[in-house]
Amino acid sequence: MPEQFTFVRDILDLSGDSFWGFVAAIAVWAAPITGFVSLIGLVAVWLERKISAHIQCRLGPMEVGPHGMLQTLADGIKLLGKEDLVPDKADRVLFALAPMIVFASTYVCFAVLPFSQDVVIVDLNIGIFFLAAVGSLEAIGVVMAGWSSNNKWSLFGAIRAATQVVSYEVPLGLALLAGVVCAGTMSLSEMTMAQSGWIWSWFIFRNPFMWVVFIIYFIASLAECQRAPFDLPEAESELVSGFHTEYSGMRFAVFFLAEYGKMYVVSAVAVVMFFGGWYSGIPMLDGIGGIAGNLIGAVIMITKAMILVCAQMWIRWTLPRIRLDQVMDICLKYLLPLSLGLLMLVALWQGLLPGEKRFGIVMIVAMVLGFLKMRTFVRSVLSKSSQQTELPVFKI
Repeated sequence: MPEQFTFVRDILDLSGDSFWGFVAAIAVWAAPITGFVSLIGLVAVWLERKISAHIQCRLGPMEVGPHGMLQTLADGIKLLGKEDLVPDKADRVLFALAPMIVFASTYVCFAVLPFSQDVVIVDLNIGIFFLAAVGSLEAIGVVMAGWSSNNKWSLFGAIRAATQVVSYEVPLGLALLAGVVCAGTMSLSEMTMAQSGWIWSWFIFRNPFMWVVFIIYFIASLAECQRAPFDLPEAESELVSGFHTEYSGMRFAVFFLAEYGKMYVVSAVAVVMFFGGWYSGIPMLDGIGGIAGNLIGAVIMITKAMILVCAQMWIRWTLPRIRLDQVMDICLKYLLPLSLGLLMLVALWQGLLPGEKRFGIVMIVAMVLGFLKMRTFVRSVLSKSSQQTELPVFKI
């Protein structure tokens, strides 16, 4: 039995690697993970509504709870009471299995995601490979949902999802490989521990090519989560609601819970690979041990991941949806060769300067100077635009 499961065996007085001990361990770990995924869904939906509202100069939900924080909970209770409809000529077995597979592919990813140094269900030495394998199962569930619904709009959405997978999975996998090259391991916990120390020890600062790798990963992760501008399988303005058009009630809610859970998963992986995981970048704070240290690490990890989740929402309400052929052009013509070249450059840098962290200081100084220069430029442009007088109006 894995080391992380031994405390359950001791509590239940189960000797050896028994089958029931393994089942009990899974049951004990399933409860907090289920609660965390549900909480992520509640918070993320509320954040999406508030962020979109502020982008559009609105207030968003304000009535249910303080600042509308309980609106998502009220919507969930409403969905519980809705009738579960199944089309007459639908494949009932596949129709019922599809949302389960989509949610399961997201749910299982949390098994290897570390929250802090000691808070991880199982630290697999092939963690990145495991995430890439089970994460791709979502596309199978989406195709099942579209095909089994006996609806042409749902089928169109399923075909789009299958086509997208062919394009974005390759650059996404190559971006993951770049992180593996930097850390020398596929274990997410060991990958994080390789970034201990000051903030310039993080991979995104230590290796000059990891910034571009992160951008490629982030773009591909948007397609992985089917978020705008890559939300073609849903495309509510074209396909009614895409692959889940015929779903109602809690089955409909499960699709959205899986989507927001997947947004957190890809963001957490980005935090582990590029932004130091549970480390704050301040050795004095990161050196705190025990329960307090694990709690601080979990808060840092979740905060970093939620910042990236908010960035995904910001992009959704900023950029328009692109066409399917444009998605394939971007991923196969540009991101694929670029990610291949970057993988070789990352490996070359690691081979020439293994463990070199001082370059991170140069990167941070360059970023600060660039930010200040950009700020000065924006202010000058805004001041010039405010000084322009209105054009004279000529009356005829």
